[in-house]
Amino acid sequence: MTGATRITSAFDAGAIEVVRAADPGDIEVRLRSDSHADFRQWFYFRLQGARGRPVRIRFANAADATYVEGWRGYLAVASYDREDWFRVPTTFDGAELAIAHEPARDSVYYAYFEPYSWERHLALLGRADASPRMRVRDLGATVEGRDLNLVVAGEPTQGRKAIWVIARQHPGETMAQWFVDGMLARLADGADPTARSLLDRAVLYVVPNMNPDGSVRGNLRTNAAGANLNREWMAPSRERSPEVFHVRAAMQATGVDGFLDVHGDEGLPYVFTDGNERLPNYTARMAALERAFGDALRAANPDFQTVHGYPSNKETKVNLTVASKWVGHTYGGLALTLEMPFKDNADLPDPRHGWSGARSRRLGADALTALHALLPAL
Repeated sequence: MTGATRITSAFDAGAIEVVRAADPGDIEVRLRSDSHADFRQWFYFRLQGARGRPVRIRFANAADATYVEGWRGYLAVASYDREDWFRVPTTFDGAELAIAHEPARDSVYYAYFEPYSWERHLALLGRADASPRMRVRDLGATVEGRDLNLVVAGEPTQGRKAIWVIARQHPGETMAQWFVDGMLARLADGADPTARSLLDRAVLYVVPNMNPDGSVRGNLRTNAAGANLNREWMAPSRERSPEVFHVRAAMQATGVDGFLDVHGDEGLPYVFTDGNERLPNYTARMAALERAFGDALRAANPDFQTVHGYPSNKETKVNLTVASKWVGHTYGGLALTLEMPFKDNADLPDPRHGWSGARSRRLGADALTALHALLPAL
């Protein structure tokens, strides 16, 4: 039986505006703005009723996206079961983004990147809390009252280094939480010698999801108050940015010897870090730590590279409202933003998956090798 197709997004992190969807060969949608701010790029929706039929989905306002350059060379992801995500043919003509695909099943999901659901987040916290090597702490509530949790790996005793890792300040950058997922899984493995040695000398403070409200709402960059959390670090408030307010307070209680803020970049098809070389208090020690981390991570995982990254004139290089800049300015030491692509890694392309949750997860696990190598210098 062949009938009209239907698109829905009324689920966790779903986001799209449907213009018309009855004819699978001529579906028109629009990118939806963040719930309380004018950012648009994230999409995640379900298409039903197009099994075995050529589908063409046009994003009519793609040219109005927050990062238009992100569409060049980009392929959307699709999944039938929300576990196996694969890339599908996608084009951008400067005005419209278009997906062309022939679904093999009655129900198919399309997304900007492989989602990391709130239920998966809660399951991650449950696994961490079940580990004898970790504890899950409540830091406070988000704007909408969701839990903001911190995973503490290791015993906070005298002399152990404090390493902080935060992810998903920008909720649409789901690769960041896949990264943390891999990191926590390795830390929980009592048979892993690197994890054991690291936790003998350091404590890792990990915030798997800095922006629960934005994640559930399907926002790209902001929380439920419309705040871009990675521009709130100089003066966070309980009303507008309680997520940063609570995390910054917890950092001030523990101190910070090392810091990673994990993100995704829309335009660059590479994995890279952004350092603090333009801060006025940048020291030779900070430079040496950044180089050493980059060298160690590149050796541990060839997906990481140090050739391509942000230009030195990028405004965030000296913007103390940005997490890694505020931490670097306040505590010195190692403080980096780590970026992964929404596209593929141009150095090591994977035609079926592109950059993926699995690769992000592997990179997170391998980042522990780099942090372990730096311990004597932190």
